Amino acid sequence: MNGRADGHGYEVRERREQFRGKVFSVVTDQVAMPGGRVVPRDYVRHVGAVGVLALDERGRAVLIRQYRHPLRRVIWELPAGLTDVAGEALPAGALRELAEEADLVAGRLDLLVDVHSSPGYSDELIRIFLARELSEVPPEQRHERRDEEAGLEVIRVDLDEAVSMVLAGEITNVACVAGVLAAARSRDRGWAGLRPADSPLP
Repeated sequence: MNGRADGHGYEVRERREQFRGKVFSVVTDQVAMPGGRVVPRDYVRHVGAVGVLALDERGRAVLIRQYRHPLRRVIWELPAGLTDVAGEALPAGALRELAEEADLVAGRLDLLVDVHSSPGYSDELIRIFLARELSEVPPEQRHERRDEEAGLEVIRVDLDEAVSMVLAGEITNVACVAGVLAAARSRDRGWAGLRPADSPLP
């Protein structure tokens, strides 16, 4: 396999898939370096994800508490999920996750920030949206949560308090950290600079 990354001259000479799962695969690329050496690079290829920083009329962020098995504990997160539904646009996926995990509908959706979660070993991109003008999903239409999601807690936290939680190390999930800080900065700027929800991916 041959290919160059963004015109930087790092040619991929060969790719071998080491593992394939539902959410990600692990591959080894043989990469030609600018100096001429060819070296192996292992990394995770991820399907991608969306997250939603939902902000209510009182300026509270809608956060969730969810168990994450690799950490063996419950952590603070945003309503979020994989971009693994064929043909589903990212804004639609974000609204679906907001409904499924927080029982909320948003009347307004803007693009807040894009983050590469850990580019040293993964190509995962998380697109984080800002959802406002919130209303409740009717009880009879709510998603049935299973497995880890069955114990999910939805908690509204004042946005400034959420910023303090980030800085205190209480919130460590990368999408949640980025969403909280970006939302607070954007709010302080009068929401100037928000991109349309359907903006091109970086």
